[in-house]
Formats: sequence, C-alpha cells, structure tokens
Amino acid sequence: NPMINSTWNGDTITIHGNIDIGLAVAIPDGLITPVVHNCDRKGIVEIDRELKELIKKARDNKLKPEEFQGATFTVSNLGSYGIEEFTAVINPPGSAILAIGAIQKEPLFVEDDEEEEILIVSMMKMTLSCDHRVIDGVTGASFLRDLKDFMEDPIKAMF
Repeated sequence: NPMINSTWNGDTITIHGNIDIGLAVAIPDGLITPVVHNCDRKGIVEIDRELKELIKKARDNKLKPEEFQGATFTVSNLGSYGIEEFTAVINPPGSAILAIGAIQKEPLFVEDDEEEEILIVSMMKMTLSCDHRVIDGVTGASFLRDLKDFMEDPIKAMF
C-alpha cells in the first residue's frame, strides 16, 4: 500500500521510499510522536526495542528533534485507556494515522450449512484518518483490509 506512505506537497504527491512510523505518546504537557525510522528495513524485535527506548525518552522529555519529526505514517492507541473507538488527527508530513481502540469481548454469530453458534471473540476497532488529496477511500479501505488480514493471520506478513 505505497500510497499510505505518502505526503502532499502543495501540488504534488511524494511516495516515500522509506517507512518512518510515528507512535503518539502521552506526556505531561500533551502529546509527542517519537518516530522509528526505516521500519521497512528492520525486524519486529528491533522495531520493538527501538520503540521502547523512544517512548522512555519521550516520557523523560529527552527526545532529539530527529527522533520525533518526519513520520510518514502514525499510529495512535487509546485502547489502553479503555477507549473503544476514536478518530485521530493526521500528523503532517504524513497523510494518514491509524487509531487503535481497546480489545473488547463480543458475541459473534457463526453459521454454516449444518450448525449455528454464538462465540465470544476478542474484537478491536481501528480507524484510519486519511488526507484525501493523497489517499482516497478505496486506498484507505484496501490498507485496512490488508492490515486486518495480517493481524488475523500473521504468517501472511512474511510472504
């Protein structure tokens, strides 16, 4: 989904070659978005380690400007506050932000040719805010569909 990793430049669109992901972090004075640069060249363990370091630096007010500027995509998670669903505001220069809500237990009705049943499943709502000068609804929906597929079957992300 390369359009999700793009920027509006006033009259042109730049599709970035690197993926720099920002994560919204609450601090006493408000919010800051530390950035993990070049996520496309790092493994999940390295990204997690780097993100933990950046979050600690953010909370200690020790981030350098290059550590909180230039995200090409941002993630905001209010699920830990019990918020089920919300709409996040885009952080320029990125053109999209993913809002992640709390995981909730919900009933799910399942029906096949022979049987009907109600299962209790864990559900999480995600909302994607997009700059429509760059990312239209179909592109945003395709990204969310692919993300959902990867989250439900993580092995897909490896192929």
